Amino acid sequence: MNRIRTLLLSALALLIAPAATGCGIISPGDGASGSPTRGIIKVGFITKFPADFYDTMVDAVKKYDSEHNDVTVVFGQGQSGTDDAGQIAIVENMIKQGVKAIAITPASTNLVGVLEQADRAGVKIVLVDNDIREWTRKKSVVATDNFAGGKLAGEWLAGKLRPGAAVAILQGRLGNASLNARVEGFKEGLGDGARIVAEPATDCDQSKGLSATRDILTRHPTIGAIFGACGPPITGALQAVKAAKKQPGAITVVGFDASPDELTAIANGEQAASVAQFPAKMGLQGIEAAVGAARGETVQDVIDTGTAIVTKDNLGQFR
Repeated sequence: MNRIRTLLLSALALLIAPAATGCGIISPGDGASGSPTRGIIKVGFITKFPADFYDTMVDAVKKYDSEHNDVTVVFGQGQSGTDDAGQIAIVENMIKQGVKAIAITPASTNLVGVLEQADRAGVKIVLVDNDIREWTRKKSVVATDNFAGGKLAGEWLAGKLRPGAAVAILQGRLGNASLNARVEGFKEGLGDGARIVAEPATDCDQSKGLSATRDILTRHPTIGAIFGACGPPITGALQAVKAAKKQPGAITVVGFDASPDELTAIANGEQAASVAQFPAKMGLQGIEAAVGAARGETVQDVIDTGTAIVTKDNLGQFR
């Protein structure tokens, strides 16, 4: 009997063993074996202020967001080109929301403190449109080569002016590296064939561009050309030129951004040219870099999104 009982217990153990082992088997695809499933990545995208240029950028990122189920994008935007406080508050809020990366068009170097805060919290930072050269913790800078764009404008204008012509520059926001690079590039491209007689800052604001140009036209009524480091002040400049009853084309106006307003002015013969950037490309490559950085992937330190000069001759390519 004992021998029979032993045989029965052994057989029962053999039957139970596979079932018990089966309880510990993990099927592929549940995240514990095989290829791990990538979770949803939450990232932030912050632009400076409401404007066609940034709206185009945001639209491209929204399209990306809608096409990627494994990414959630949280959006934020400042109120003006000098709204440091607004952007700082948005970054702080995104840190609290648990974003893994932020792509941001920084208003100024005043954001370094909050970007450091984000970095300490493990949030990867990608700078879009503007670099902050002295801050080295960014993962990538996705932007126009602004010096090259400014130089392109200067070289183009130099071929249109009579020797010794007076030229005014409407600067953007002083201290902004990208805007300053446009002005530096423009001066190099323009060369010594013209005289720069005024360089007021406008904070990339249309009304300040209008006011600055009124003053320039009063002080230098024979001005030959005006260059703007960003789009809105050039729109203001055109208003001032029109109010001064200058004939369209009497002053060669060259902008930077090729905004819809600028393109309309070029079509109407009021503005001569503008340097086009590619904001949709900038937004898309910016968010791609942010997502890549959040996932621990290697991203390029600098991604140049290109520039082109827009005139009436090639306007159809950009409208």
